[in-house]
Order: sequence, then structure tokens, then C-alpha cells
Amino acid sequence: MAAIPDQTVAKARWYRLIPIAFITYSLAYLDRANYGFGAAGGMAEDLGITPAMSSLLGSLFFLGYFFFQVPGAIYAEKRSARKLIFWSLILWGGLATATGMSSNVNALIVIRFMLGVVESAVMPAMLLFLSRWFTKSERSRANTFLILGNPATILWMSVLSGYLIEAVGWRWMFILEGLPAVIWAFFWWRLVDDRPKDATWLSEPEKLALEEKLQQEQQGIKPVKNYAEAFKSRIVLWLCLQYALWSIGVYGFVMWLPSILNAAPNMNIVKTGWLSSVPYVLAIIGMLGASYYSDRTLNRKLFVWPFLLIGAVAFYGSYLLGADHFWLSFGLLVIAGGAMYAPYGPFFAIIPDLLPRNVAGGAMALINSFGALGSFVGSYIVGYLNGTTGGFSASYIFMAGSLFLSAIITIVAVKRPKAEQVYENVVLGDKLAPAVKK
Repeated sequence: MAAIPDQTVAKARWYRLIPIAFITYSLAYLDRANYGFGAAGGMAEDLGITPAMSSLLGSLFFLGYFFFQVPGAIYAEKRSARKLIFWSLILWGGLATATGMSSNVNALIVIRFMLGVVESAVMPAMLLFLSRWFTKSERSRANTFLILGNPATILWMSVLSGYLIEAVGWRWMFILEGLPAVIWAFFWWRLVDDRPKDATWLSEPEKLALEEKLQQEQQGIKPVKNYAEAFKSRIVLWLCLQYALWSIGVYGFVMWLPSILNAAPNMNIVKTGWLSSVPYVLAIIGMLGASYYSDRTLNRKLFVWPFLLIGAVAFYGSYLLGADHFWLSFGLLVIAGGAMYAPYGPFFAIIPDLLPRNVAGGAMALINSFGALGSFVGSYIVGYLNGTTGGFSASYIFMAGSLFLSAIITIVAVKRPKAEQVYENVVLGDKLAPAVKK
């Protein structure tokens, strides 16, 4: 079968689907990450939340997120990612708004856990959704534009949340930042289709070209019968551990950076918001660069482990500098934040490159669920260490060690598959293959 050139596959997919995916994941991230600003902006004092309870509340989201990833992904794979994400948008927007109406800690415990439950399937469902619409040579970039909703949201959320808390208080911050998800659900339902064959905005030749190219890619992948076989595979198990360790660093950083900065001399919540946004500017640049070159070379591993190692070294440097050198330490935290985010696109392209369609969504969900478990551990232990030691040095060491181990596992576990050579020769053609082999 002749290879289908990229230019025959509809470019309209990028203009129509990527902005929608970006906004959807951006809203999800807004409603999970603004807790750190609420905690730093008066919620703990108003509700009598202790440092230990604040750590638990910040991390409970990820516990709910951990348990319900795989069932949600299986539903998206077997039934409809479109329908699953529609109802998730409505429910998580309502729960985020309810956070601002909470009057006691017990209500917050339930809300944070349930917020994790309803958001749990969004990431794997979105990754599965994009894998049905974008080819191997596009997938890292498509994933990156989705996950850019993460740092881009924290960038503007950090500034907006600081101003909202100062102007209307932490309660209205949660309410005003939760409502957009409910409204957006109806735009999502109207604008997306589960598969190319359902899209009225593609011509029949465009649908056929895209489906044929995606089918060609599947020919170079070893068949996997079911989820049980996929979940026991070496690469899936290693990536579960790798992503759990990586997420310890990411979410220890995301959840507690506002509190770390707010503790500095002469700091207020607006300054904290502006400074908290800086690492995510570097993160966006790093993510775009890593995904572009990952798709050009099809070498996913090379664009994952070096960034994790840089993040580990930057956290360790912040530990060595200590609290007496705020601006130098902050500069290293900026580098750490940017480096931790850069590899997301290449990382989530690994599984669809290695496993067939029938199990790839479930495998990504399992890996992401272990990432949620790492996020729970990271956000809880970092908050606990900050509260019990009265400083941040211990948490820097903890995050540095986790990222270092994650980098080592990536080097050891992710190997270049033989199927990739078949793909290069059959689908990409002889022109690209020699460049990739170099």
C-alpha cells in the first residue's frame, strides 16, 4: 500500500480540534490547581485548617483521580470520549464552584475527593481522542498543545487568582473560576466528534486519507489481545513507576509554589501571583520545542530524560542556596518548573507508538493513574515537610530525588522499538528514515 503524504490529510483538524482540546484541559487544570492560591489567600485561616490538613486537602484530589482513571478511559475507548468529557465538565465546574461555598473542613474533604473522581478520565480520554485524529508524526505536538493547557493555565491563573483574592476574597475566586467549565461543556458537545468518520466538516476523501494513514501505522505494532496483557507489559509497568516519580516533583511544585513564594520577605498575594507565573512561561517554550523535535526525529526518549535530570539538579541547587538567597533560588525554581513540563508531549506519544489502538487508551490511563498517585504523594509530603520543618529545603531534596529516579528509569526502560523502523520505511518513506537513524 502506498504511503499517504501528510499534505493530503486535512489540516483543518489542527485549527478546529486543538483549540477546543486546549481550552477543555485548561479549564480542568484551573479548577484543580487554584487550591494552592485559596490556601495562601485566607482559606486556611477562615476555616481553621491546620498545615497538616491543608496538605491533605491539596492532595485528596489526586486520590480520587487515581481510582477512577482506568474505568473512565475504557468507557471513552469503548463508547464515547465526547460524552464522557461533556458530563465531566459540568460536574467538575459545579464542584469547583462549591469549594467557594464550603463552610467547614469536612465539606472540603468530600469536594476535593469528588473533584478528582470527575476529572480522572479527562486526561486519558483526551489523549485517546487525539490519537484517533492525529498520526504518529503529529502526535507529540498534538499532545503538547493539549497539555499546554496545564502551564498556560497556571500562568494566567496565578496572576488572575492573586487579583481576585485581593478584590473579592478566596470564596468568589473559586466560584468565578468554576463556572466557565459548566458553560464550556455545551460548546464542547457542539464542536467535536468522536472519530473522523463522524465529522461533517471533513470531506469524504479527507476522512479516507486520515483513516488509511492511521491504519497503516497500526500494521507496524505488535498485537496485544486485551487490557490484562497490556497492563502486564514491561514498558507499561516501568512507565507507571516513572510517571509516579515525575509527578511527585511536578505537583509538589504546582501545589506549594504560591505558599513558598508568599513566605518570602515583603511579599503579598499579588506579587506571589506574578512570580508564580514565571516558571510556566519557560514551560510553554520547552514543551513546544521538545514536541517539535520529538516528532521530527521520532525519538521520544531523548526528549524526556534530559529535562527531568535538569529539574532534579535545579531543585538540588535551590536546596544548597537555602532561604538566604531568594532570587537565585527562585531562578532555579523557574528552571525546575520549565524542565519538568517540557517532556509531556513526547512522553504521552510513547504508548500509542508501541501499543495498538484496542489497548492504548487503557494503558495511558493506568500510567496516568500512577501519575495521580505520585501527585497525591508529592502534594501531601511537600506540604507536610514545609509545615513540620518550617522551611522548604527538605521538600526541595524530596522533589530532586524523585525527578532523578524518574530520569534514570526513562533511560533504562524506554527502548527504540523494531516496529518503529518498519513504520519509518513503510509510512514515512526513505527520505526521513536515514535522518532518524542518525
